[in-house]
Amino acid sequence: MSRPPIEIETAPNPTATVIVMHGLGADGNDFVPIAGELDLSVVGPVRFVFPNAPVMPVTINGGYQMPAWYDIVVPDLEAEEDEAGLRRSQATVEAVIAGEKARGIAADRIVVAGFSQGCAMALMTGLRHTERLAGIVGLSGYLPIAATTAAERHAANHETPVFLAHGRQDPVVPYAAAVRTREALGALGYAVEWHEYTMAHSVCMEEVADLNRFLLRVLG
Repeated sequence: MSRPPIEIETAPNPTATVIVMHGLGADGNDFVPIAGELDLSVVGPVRFVFPNAPVMPVTINGGYQMPAWYDIVVPDLEAEEDEAGLRRSQATVEAVIAGEKARGIAADRIVVAGFSQGCAMALMTGLRHTERLAGIVGLSGYLPIAATTAAERHAANHETPVFLAHGRQDPVVPYAAAVRTREALGALGYAVEWHEYTMAHSVCMEEVADLNRFLLRVLG
């Protein structure tokens, strides 16, 4: 990561952690306001961790340098993927999870979440993690290197609840890509909670409310 993660604790001595990866061109600050809209008080103290992606040239944007978890080469996100970049960022997210464990948060009290590129990283990392996590959240994103998931997923997270949400008018990550992700995970036996909304590539308050309920369930 180019910069250390942003951290917010709802109260001292957190007993659970929600790790949230931002999208392309944003940074860890992007989802701080969303965390402020969540009410997880009945869960107890929660630490939100917002990692910052490294700054790198992004091919589809003319090589312009920006925060990115991996390169995007062509508009069809699933057609030509930056597997090396994806795996580097997977290792980065794993290091953030390890850091939370080292601070006393058990794996089954950790949720990995993300938006757009961050969603790809949450799904890629969460399904492969070697200890059971509390939940995996994917917002407005898709499953990267999907063909490798069946072979590389870890049995520890086969029963981990997955929250997927997407806008039907999304021009960045097409709705169809999200549906393919839902279907792929369902075919592998994952318990997917699916939500769709009348919105583009963004977050809406109905989605935040649905996410709040999901987090209360998996961390409660």
